Amino acid sequence: MEAETLALAKEIDFSMWGLFARATLTVKLVMVMLVISSFWSWSIIIQKTIQYRAAKAEADRFDRAFWSGEPLDGLFDQIGAEPEGASEKVFAAGMSEWRRSHREDGGLIPGATARIDRSMDVAIAKEADRLQKGLTVLATVGSSTPFIGLFGTVIGIMHAFIEIAEQQNTNLAVVAPGIAEALLATGLGLLAAIPAVIFYNKLNADSERLIGTQEAFADEFATILSRQLDS
Repeated sequence: MEAETLALAKEIDFSMWGLFARATLTVKLVMVMLVISSFWSWSIIIQKTIQYRAAKAEADRFDRAFWSGEPLDGLFDQIGAEPEGASEKVFAAGMSEWRRSHREDGGLIPGATARIDRSMDVAIAKEADRLQKGLTVLATVGSSTPFIGLFGTVIGIMHAFIEIAEQQNTNLAVVAPGIAEALLATGLGLLAAIPAVIFYNKLNADSERLIGTQEAFADEFATILSRQLDS
């Protein structure tokens, strides 16, 4: 009897596709949802990694240009009022407000410093939203997919017990497929969640670092403009 049971178990397809094909409709939907979530999170991870590297390179280039000794008006004329880089946008926002704050007689409109600060703060806030866009998806995938996978596992185990009760048989050939199908859902949930959590923490730290760099530059630039106003 034991040899017959082992022979039946060997004939069962325990591949990923085989387990998916035998699963119930509910468990299949759970598995599909988890696979889609995994691909979605990986697409965001790759996109954000490329975006942050480009932003870091742009910030380094602009920092070298800003501190090269070139006049600020000349640098602003080079990059224009609507540049592409994040650091350049903060600089352009401050310089645009600086120029608008001058009267025709060359004097400054009162409150120029506060308006320049607010203009750069708005530019930083917009860039922060752009940098952090999509990170909430990673946080959601990382926190929810283990529970979605667990739900699929519970449904799969319930189905396995129902089959055992219907066949009045608890041998390996009856029990193993249902348990394997159920555990596959948990495995897919963890497969989606673990990279999402790891890269969410990393990318969130990277975005905070980039935003902090822009805020530090805005403070330095505001100090330079304030010094010119005082002189």
